[in-house]
Amino acid sequence: MHNLNRFTDKVAIVTGSASGIGAAVALEFALEGAAVAIFDINEAAGQAHADALTAAGHRASFYKVDVSDAALVQRTVDTVAEKYRGVHCLVNSAVSFTAKGLDVTTPDWDRSLGVNVRGGSNMVQACYPHMKAAGGGAIVNIASISGHIAQPNRWTYNATKGAIITLTKCQALDLAPANIRVNVVNPGWIWTPEVDKAAEFDREKWGPIWGRYHMLRRLGQPSEVARAILFLCSDDASFITAAELAVDGGYLGMGSEGLGETSSFAGTE
Repeated sequence: MHNLNRFTDKVAIVTGSASGIGAAVALEFALEGAAVAIFDINEAAGQAHADALTAAGHRASFYKVDVSDAALVQRTVDTVAEKYRGVHCLVNSAVSFTAKGLDVTTPDWDRSLGVNVRGGSNMVQACYPHMKAAGGGAIVNIASISGHIAQPNRWTYNATKGAIITLTKCQALDLAPANIRVNVVNPGWIWTPEVDKAAEFDREKWGPIWGRYHMLRRLGQPSEVARAILFLCSDDASFITAAELAVDGGYLGMGSEGLGETSSFAGTE
């Protein structure tokens, strides 16, 4: 169910929106009336997504953007603001999935920090004057359960996701005088292309195994994360800022044993 008027006359920019959670966010915004700017480095997939939304009667445009390039980000955001007469919502979904530990290199760090941390900062800085001119706005950064826990050989990914959580709170403080709210979402295991790849495209096999890490005993869908993000961008969340919202099926609320065979919850279908 969608409130088709919730984002009418609003303009939303979604980074990393050619696939996965970002693509789902762009779709949900379009379904609820927003004009959507799809930012991604994947030109073919991003343009195809924008074309599909446009063909369905929605307002959508694709822009090839590497969010680590501050000058390009600024030019492109200004272009979107001119085309659609403003910017009201920003979702930072672009991500480098670089996962390195003891083998990490300087280029690995540069790319991880450049996209995951500096990229989100670049986008907020570029959108800020347009949101302020519009009388306010809403920003949602996408971090991860990985920003709260230790995982093997994931120094780069987990460190940057932890940084996003803290960055969100600092941004929320600094942007509050302009009536701009900034929140962060921490997804659990979600059936994105990256997770499908890790599962060797065998959801039937890996779904029940990875599902044990979550109280709800399953992985999430991109649309489930997207709808939580739209809530945070909407007027329904008008007094929510600097908040973390876990969309993780209970992952972070559970101990290391998960829903194993010794759990009292196991086998109680």
